[in-house]
Amino acid sequence: MIDLYMWGTSNGLRASLALAECGLDHRIHKVDLTKGEQKKPEFLALNPAGQIPVMVDSDGPNGTRLVLAQSGAILLYAAEKSGKFIPNDRARRTTAWQWFMMGSSDLAGASGTLFLMENLVPEKSPKNTDFFKDRLLRIFSLLDQRLSGREFVADELSVADLMLYPIFVTRKPLIDAAGGFANLTRWGSTMATRPSVQKGMNP
Repeated sequence: MIDLYMWGTSNGLRASLALAECGLDHRIHKVDLTKGEQKKPEFLALNPAGQIPVMVDSDGPNGTRLVLAQSGAILLYAAEKSGKFIPNDRARRTTAWQWFMMGSSDLAGASGTLFLMENLVPEKSPKNTDFFKDRLLRIFSLLDQRLSGREFVADELSVADLMLYPIFVTRKPLIDAAGGFANLTRWGSTMATRPSVQKGMNP
């Protein structure tokens, strides 16, 4: 059994989405960030960084208990354990890795910084906020180009799509306001129809 400790951020939802899509039996434990539950001793014992998500697999490698943090690592672990969403074709697999990394670094980084700029920094700066909005939209425009004539990022559903989708959902109001992301919007609609995506995004 897998226990997932998460909250409804894009990082938390990515881990939930991964476990749901991979069909791995799991239980969800909500860690309310608004109440500071990530700072409680019992959670810090799982992840001293005090960040969600954290996955505990009682049947990890060689039957041992595994504690794993970071949504990208949880996603890759779930894909490898289930044997799903890692393309067999080398070209597709390499493409999936590229867009997985772009999602985990460039896109998630810009989205996370924008959240901090809008909500938590001591002094808010509209110019700096707009800078990261523009950066997000530039990266989304690359993804929109990649999806031209393709149903999925690597031509089949892969870890890249599962990495990117929660960020897309979080930033859809920004994308809609900007306009002109037809391929990205179509892809998002396709993802949203999947029952396991619905389950993972609404834990």
